[in-house]
Amino acid sequence: MDRDTLAAYDTDAAAYAKDWHEQPAPVDLQEIVARFFIKGGSTADIGCGSGREVAWLNANGYPATGYDASDGLLAEARARYPHLKFAHAELPELKGIEGGAFDSVLCETVIMHLGRAQIAPSVRRMLDIVKPGGVFYLSWRVTEEADQRDKHGRLYAAFDAALVRAELSAAATLLDEEVVSASSGKKIHRLVVRKRV
Repeated sequence: MDRDTLAAYDTDAAAYAKDWHEQPAPVDLQEIVARFFIKGGSTADIGCGSGREVAWLNANGYPATGYDASDGLLAEARARYPHLKFAHAELPELKGIEGGAFDSVLCETVIMHLGRAQIAPSVRRMLDIVKPGGVFYLSWRVTEEADQRDKHGRLYAAFDAALVRAELSAAATLLDEEVVSASSGKKIHRLVVRKRV
């Protein structure tokens, strides 16, 4: 992950967690999960932040573990949801997670915080941890033209969706859309694929 972005999340983890938990519920994301994810199957949330989606997944029949590169955000998640599972893992390596470990993998608005050279290997690795026949949901905030950084130093990489599609070409595409997120109000791109058996 981009080091300045990670530093921003670690430094102000409590403020980011408060902001996310005060946003409207991501009902659009929840509807997609209910439509495509494998009920009762093991689920990973890659880039889980302060754990909001991990809590929802577990409460709705998708037993989930949350992974994040930010120890500050993981501390927030563990404080909010002490009964749930969270672990440190960083893209693109995701060390400690075996290939084919999960029925469903969620990665909500994370990969735009990666340098362009890390995006393709990160997408490949996330698909790798999905079981054959399993489902992978991936979204990112759309940035036009050139990379940007916000006032906190967080990177928002600009890249074409074709870069991601190329890494998922061996999987079956279930959803491919560009929309405004119901939670953040930002333009995002979403892809849902099923890993072939």
